[in-house]
Amino acid sequence: MKNYFFVISILLFQISLYAQDYNSEIVNEINKILEDEYFESTSFSVSIFDLTDNKNLYEKNQKLLLHPASNMKVLTSAAGLEYLGADYTFNTSVHHTGIIMDSVCYGDIFISGGFDPDFTSKDLDTLVFALKEFGINEIRGNVYGDISNMDSLFWGNGWMWDDDPSSDFPYMTPLIINDACIEIAYEAGLIGKPVHFNLIPQTDFFDITNTAITTKEDTSDFEITRDWLHRGNEIFIKGDLSYRSRPDTVKINIVNPEYYFLFLLKEKLEANSVKFLGRLDTLTLPEYSKIIYEKKRKYADIIDNLNKESDNLSAEMTLRALALKNFGKPASAENGIDMIDSLIRKTNLNYKNYKMVDGSGISHYNLVSSELLVEVLKYMFFKSPQNYEMLKNSFPIAGIDGTLENRMKKSKAYRNVRAKTGTLSGVSTLSGYLKSANNHDIAFSIFFQNFKGSARVARNYQDRICKFLSDMKIRN
Repeated sequence: MKNYFFVISILLFQISLYAQDYNSEIVNEINKILEDEYFESTSFSVSIFDLTDNKNLYEKNQKLLLHPASNMKVLTSAAGLEYLGADYTFNTSVHHTGIIMDSVCYGDIFISGGFDPDFTSKDLDTLVFALKEFGINEIRGNVYGDISNMDSLFWGNGWMWDDDPSSDFPYMTPLIINDACIEIAYEAGLIGKPVHFNLIPQTDFFDITNTAITTKEDTSDFEITRDWLHRGNEIFIKGDLSYRSRPDTVKINIVNPEYYFLFLLKEKLEANSVKFLGRLDTLTLPEYSKIIYEKKRKYADIIDNLNKESDNLSAEMTLRALALKNFGKPASAENGIDMIDSLIRKTNLNYKNYKMVDGSGISHYNLVSSELLVEVLKYMFFKSPQNYEMLKNSFPIAGIDGTLENRMKKSKAYRNVRAKTGTLSGVSTLSGYLKSANNHDIAFSIFFQNFKGSARVARNYQDRICKFLSDMKIRN
């Protein structure tokens, strides 16, 4: 018996040596990168897995809990594919009450929001056309927005008040138009004269105060903002703008975007000769209402923008859709997170080891690990191949598009790395897929945190790791 245990021990030791030899070149090279003095004060968590050979290639601090930033979107979008499905539809629907007689609606019009993050003014044109095609040229009642599909929390847990009014921090509602934002185009006027501006789309929804002046100086303190301290929608255009400045645009978020939707609808009705003198408000759709039109958008048509452009609104609306489908209304972030927890359970990790509070990664309360990201990427590859392809294809491609458009261009990582970026103050993350030089499929996750200054330095280290793996021929 003693000899038996001795032989087993020798075999285990040899297997261990083989594993070390298998990984040695990769381990040594990545260790060299992570031993730079930059990491004396910067925390990191790195996991790299060979999907082709089903083996770990590298792990360092893989269980360390760090902020994922927009790598949270990997978990949200993967859960969306798993529990919504590519064909799940985000519906914005139009209903009426009362009767329609001689092209007059003797009742109310209801617009029911279904979390569509990509609904635009063009979609609103189609909606108004459908209403007219239905036979309505006058509305004698009111126009209501039904936002009952969601709870009353318009921002995520831990979102920072001083990030307002950035378009990256949209006020959330089920009834969205134009990313819940307004775009403002501006350009210099004559020296000493006001700066020119236009709203996109043009609307009377906003009160605008323009005190900005065109100056002959080369520098300027020009600013376009909103009354965010009082959560108001008055827009302020102020400061000096150099006459040398090129025309540009700025995008800012909107408070109570459901009312913005309704106001734009009213303007569209008037522009299309549909008479309406009633009021705009929010109200839950009555059961006895009748359907007029429904704008449907598939999740498959949303996920690309969600990941390639790191769209926070799309991620948060996906999280609420997960909650709505699986728990009913009103949808909440907590119920959406429960579905991400369900995905984590499928990876055999314990979801209780992590903290997640939103779908986009904006919150600094989120705490996950590179190990978790890689386990989810592995699950999609091995257990959900159709969803894996859709998830991988939704990630930015190195040097080509999305948030990786300008990275890793002059290397074998170019067009090879498909990965989700993540950036917050002091945080930079990158997780996704690539192929080695001999076509091994690799899943990886790289978290850097607690650095000061630009994230460009952190990204350079991430790119170095990806370039090395893309150049590497992994031994079988």
